[in-house]
Amino acid sequence: MSTEEKVASHYTHGSLETAILQTLAENGKDIENLRTSDLAGVDEFHLGRHAATVEFARDLHLAAGVRLADIGSGLGGPARHFASAYGCTVTGIDLTEEFVQVANSLTARCGLTELVSFRQGSALSLPFESGGFDRATLIHVGMNIEDKAMLFAEIRRILKPGGRFGLYEIMQMREGALPYPMPWAMTPETSFVCGQESYRHLLEEAGFVVELEQDRSALAIRLMHEMRAKAAAGEGKGFGTLMGPRASERGANVNMSVESGLIAPIEIIARAV
Repeated sequence: MSTEEKVASHYTHGSLETAILQTLAENGKDIENLRTSDLAGVDEFHLGRHAATVEFARDLHLAAGVRLADIGSGLGGPARHFASAYGCTVTGIDLTEEFVQVANSLTARCGLTELVSFRQGSALSLPFESGGFDRATLIHVGMNIEDKAMLFAEIRRILKPGGRFGLYEIMQMREGALPYPMPWAMTPETSFVCGQESYRHLLEEAGFVVELEQDRSALAIRLMHEMRAKAAAGEGKGFGTLMGPRASERGANVNMSVESGLIAPIEIIARAV
């Protein structure tokens, strides 16, 4: 089994849409007429959740008519926010077929199919024409990709000159072994976390100029504390089960690693030259 097949298998749930819709209904949502806000807590599993997506989007200078490729789009939460808040057209691509199916279904239930769509594919061989996009995003994806040079070269290929590439990635900030399981990998076999300097170098090699770098740890830690308080109060019941096996252990490991400074969620905005 290839690394990509192992990664896709890691994220495959088997009955994810059913589980999501059941949990939403139990929380009082109208599953036939969803709003993007109804999906908060279920469709954005990156550190900082929706609050981080909002800050990230502001730095991308989005607007109506902008074409954006969301690489590793998951369940589509960020893509739907980009479209609903700014009116841009978003095409998401993800390795996991089940994620693609659920992302398209949730988008239809939110009435956003004219602006947002998803397809299955590899970030290392993007099924898009060269120079077809104004923006590209990568949100908590690089941890599962070893060949980041190829990844960035492909993203540069599909961007117009002057287009912006936004990353919001987990990066290693100091020496130390990561505790597993993590949300993105049960073992180190499919985990390829690296440092900020490596990202910066590989982006420059691929034809980008880095314009902005921000450590979003403070936001992520604040949200962690808020989520713990909500869980203790019995709020948001049921969403944790959507993460799959050993969800609480995986969440605790990544939270501990961020709070100790071992890893951090780093935002980078780079311009294609």
